[in-house]
Amino acid sequence: MSNNRQGIAPHGGHLINRIATPEQKQEFLSKADFLPRVQLDERAVSDLQMIAIGGFSPLTGFMNQQDYNGVVSDMRLANGIAWAIPVTLSVSESEADALQEGSLVRLDDSTGRYIGVLQLTEKYSYDKRLEAIKVYRTDEEKHPGVNVVYNQGAINLAGDVWLLERDPHPLFPSYQIDPAVSRLMFQEKGWNTVVGFQTRNPIHRAHEYIQKCALETVDGLFLHPLVGATKSDDIPADVRMRCYEILLENYYPPNRVILAINPSAMRYAGPREAIFHALVRKNYGCTHFIVGRDHAGVGDYYGTYDAQYIFDEFQPEELGITPMKFEHAFYCTRTKQMATTKTSPSKPEERVHLSGTKVREMLRRGESPPPEFSRPEVAAELARAMRLA
Repeated sequence: MSNNRQGIAPHGGHLINRIATPEQKQEFLSKADFLPRVQLDERAVSDLQMIAIGGFSPLTGFMNQQDYNGVVSDMRLANGIAWAIPVTLSVSESEADALQEGSLVRLDDSTGRYIGVLQLTEKYSYDKRLEAIKVYRTDEEKHPGVNVVYNQGAINLAGDVWLLERDPHPLFPSYQIDPAVSRLMFQEKGWNTVVGFQTRNPIHRAHEYIQKCALETVDGLFLHPLVGATKSDDIPADVRMRCYEILLENYYPPNRVILAINPSAMRYAGPREAIFHALVRKNYGCTHFIVGRDHAGVGDYYGTYDAQYIFDEFQPEELGITPMKFEHAFYCTRTKQMATTKTSPSKPEERVHLSGTKVREMLRRGESPPPEFSRPEVAAELARAMRLA
């Protein structure tokens, strides 16, 4: 099917598919006992899956040194295509020494299950501190993204990959909607404009407000919560998904929203990750992407709206997806509704601001978030989950 009939073109022009055909799978399985093995952590498994399903188009595998250097230094692949986050497979020097360029490498998950194959084309060392400073804007090890970089292997393995099989998600099989399918769904619904929304936190009234503002100007909303690896103190994915289900059932027009999972892992890279998240949603078929305050941020590493400013560093056609930039929304006690400083005449003391962090703290104390912050059904679900935790 042509891209025209499927709406917006994927990043780089066409949707990548690196899921092994039945014939390829059989061939790879027949070599299982003879191939050198690399065991993937949770993030590398999700990266492999995202490459295979086209979520990371135009990537066909883990980055070679030229692409890696271009992305770290200039947010561009070697061919000039915009890309903001390195997607690499790192191993120790001793592991790398045992592997030969030009050969196939068996990729296992953390349980030792054979899930994919790497056509190894290159092994290269890299500067971890440089990656930290360029990508995460800090070299502090307490930053969760930097911590991952510092603790991973010293050698990157590059090459095309194949995923042996696309397994249903163990928790959310009905919400596992891969890019080829989401594009068809948008097409079938007649949506020419679709806005994507990224979150790793439970949905609250500020999220709802900006999503509905966006829905006023586009045909459909693609709610795409991230269910890959996150920080240990983030609310678990199954709880967040139940909150979405409750909200969609009661407060959203059912024919204008699709809920699906994003199997990516969080990097907490702030501005760079906002670009990354936008390009991934473009691959899923979104024409627009919501960027709120401190998108993909953590701690105080990034300015409140840095993730919006970074879009200005690219020509619009380089990204090919339109950012919808929203200010911090709050409940206004004067106008008795959700608002931002653009729409509310309120003074600071008339604004109810609650962050996801504050809500987690309230829930841990056994307190329920106020209705100004969270719909009561969602607050009840969060409180129940915290009691069970």
